[in-house]
Amino acid sequence: MSEPLLVVEDLSVEFATDTGWVQVLDGVTFGVDRGETVGLVGESGSGKTVTSLSILGLLPPEGSRVTAGSIRLDGVELVGMPKRRLEAMRGDEISMIFQEPMTSLDPAFRVGDQIAEVVRRHRGGSRREAWKRAVEVLETVGIANAGSRARSYPHEFSGGMRQRVMIAMALSCEPKLIIADEPTTALDVTIQAQVLDLLRSMRDEFGTAVVFVTHDLGVVADICDRAVVMYAGQVVERSEIDALYATPHHPYTEALLSAMPQLVARTGRLATIPGSTPPAGSMPAGCRFHPRCGHVRDRCRDTLVAERRLDGGGTSRCLRVSDLVLKGSA
Repeated sequence: MSEPLLVVEDLSVEFATDTGWVQVLDGVTFGVDRGETVGLVGESGSGKTVTSLSILGLLPPEGSRVTAGSIRLDGVELVGMPKRRLEAMRGDEISMIFQEPMTSLDPAFRVGDQIAEVVRRHRGGSRREAWKRAVEVLETVGIANAGSRARSYPHEFSGGMRQRVMIAMALSCEPKLIIADEPTTALDVTIQAQVLDLLRSMRDEFGTAVVFVTHDLGVVADICDRAVVMYAGQVVERSEIDALYATPHHPYTEALLSAMPQLVARTGRLATIPGSTPPAGSMPAGCRFHPRCGHVRDRCRDTLVAERRLDGGGTSRCLRVSDLVLKGSA
């Protein structure tokens, strides 16, 4: 079998602090096939955004470093790639949709000009040709009267429409991979559904692979083919979506599923995960989730846990994976 489009293998990253270098990613491994959507899932502080920024080479060079591992896009190694070459790939072969478009779009320039700038940077051509392409992609993402709306400024669009502009910009050069960093967090549920439908149709039409970063398991179920569950800088479970919801293989995944809002009536308090994600540099010994885990045993507190491959192709970072029967989503 051919290698996936994106391969992240044993990736470890450290950040500089006042007390020295602190590890924030520890051996992160996953792959994304062509035309596939993979969700990076976990609470705030789990390492999702750091992973996505590492893929793009957008971590600050003066305060971060990749200490181990490999990131390959279509067989090309990105770790250690010269800055100029990596800049040429960003926006062309790999693009990113950020969480808040108002902080990503320049308020002083028309949206059409901003998209056209990306096209000229990576595809060349005249201003007229780049503008035509900008209008085309705005039409593709469902913006009515794209020719006139391309002359509008970001503040003249609603939140959902600004996110469509960001998606149009990401698609303008037909990249192989799009990283979407919680692109629906600030949107109401109706607009969120529209944006997810748009991303799904773009994936199906152009065969673009998507890494979808989110803490919302409902969104993951809606759009993703597979999920990579992260906790405290590590991957704790990898699974096909249907299998993840039916039979999770890590207590953290079970806890996330139990905390999802349900349409059925519930009695008592809503389920929560006790405690909080440990800060970088203060990780507990043994399994990093054990202080919050309802299935903990003494050996979990001091035994380092590696990912274990499961029947069916998934993985779990749990010592008790062979004897635990965990609850899926109702």
